[in-house]
Amino acid sequence: MENNKSSTPLKVGLVIAVVLFIATGFYTLNLYNNSKETQKQLTEEKQLVMNDLNAMAKQYDQAINENDIANANLVEARGRIQGLIDSLKISETNVKSLWRYKTKYLGLQKEMDQLLAQNDSLKVQNSYLATSLDSTRVRLEERTVFTDSLLLQNTALAEVVENAAVLSALDLKASGVITRTSGKVIPTERAGRSDKIRICFLVAKNNLVQAGDQELYIQVLGPNNQILGLNEQVTFGEGEKAKTINYSTISKFNYEGSSLNICEFLDKTSEADFAEGRYIVNVFNQKDLVSTSEFTLR
Repeated sequence: MENNKSSTPLKVGLVIAVVLFIATGFYTLNLYNNSKETQKQLTEEKQLVMNDLNAMAKQYDQAINENDIANANLVEARGRIQGLIDSLKISETNVKSLWRYKTKYLGLQKEMDQLLAQNDSLKVQNSYLATSLDSTRVRLEERTVFTDSLLLQNTALAEVVENAAVLSALDLKASGVITRTSGKVIPTERAGRSDKIRICFLVAKNNLVQAGDQELYIQVLGPNNQILGLNEQVTFGEGEKAKTINYSTISKFNYEGSSLNICEFLDKTSEADFAEGRYIVNVFNQKDLVSTSEFTLR
């Protein structure tokens, strides 16, 4: 009687252990199945993005075959699409990677629509000009100017596609300045009176660049090609593709998806810094030179 009572808790514990073991097995199996299903869905999504990029490439191929005049510009844009396809093939199949490629695809799709629309307009105008070769010289010159204008627009759009995800610095201007204790800044061309160098530029809006903290590297070369300011080095890339630049200062700013005016100041660290002569200012987006300008101190 007592033996039966003592064995009862053991039996109950054994049953509970078996139930827990079975439940754990079902839970583990369910997690495994969910993981396989998620991976399958990500693989399918990756293939859909690949299909969209291939379709975009075919549109470029068709436009290239139909228009010899704008062929070089379209081939350049087509090459960027192929580069994105090749990169996607070897990329990791995860949510973050797919989101990045989808974002790039959407931006390139918008730019391609504009580029092909301009290309179609160019073909129409070229066809019209071909049927008007017997018209007067004045009309021919007018149409030639108009065609050149369209070609320039086409080239500009092709460059936008090529540099799709890079912030650029426009209207770069630099000069010596005098700074007052009140905060007032007075431009000057006098080397002896300059106590800072001011570098100003416009960060152009780029829909393919995500909002957030950004950096541009500013390099200021003096009359003797000496690098002013920090004169520190930074290297981008690896191996044969690595590139090292010396910079004077780093312009750090928060990009919010719209054009932004930036001004940076380079302090005078010694009397030899601001000597008379020509100064060159370069702005780099990582290893890419995006703007250059010069000024003179007398």
